[in-house]
Amino acid sequence: MESDTVAPIEIAADGDIMASVEEGPTDQFIVADVTRDDAYLTTPLADAASLPAWR
Repeated sequence: MESDTVAPIEIAADGDIMASVEEGPTDQFIVADVTRDDAYLTTPLADAASLPAWR
């Protein structure tokens, strides 16, 4: 059976990462690299991991 592995990713040392909560009909948690165009992801706030869960 083949193991389920994830390929290592390259992390840019010069990125500027920010997180925010956008309030609206469905509150959204947003993580973005503000130094690059279109480098962000969003998820409903209810589905986002809490800070203790990230540790």
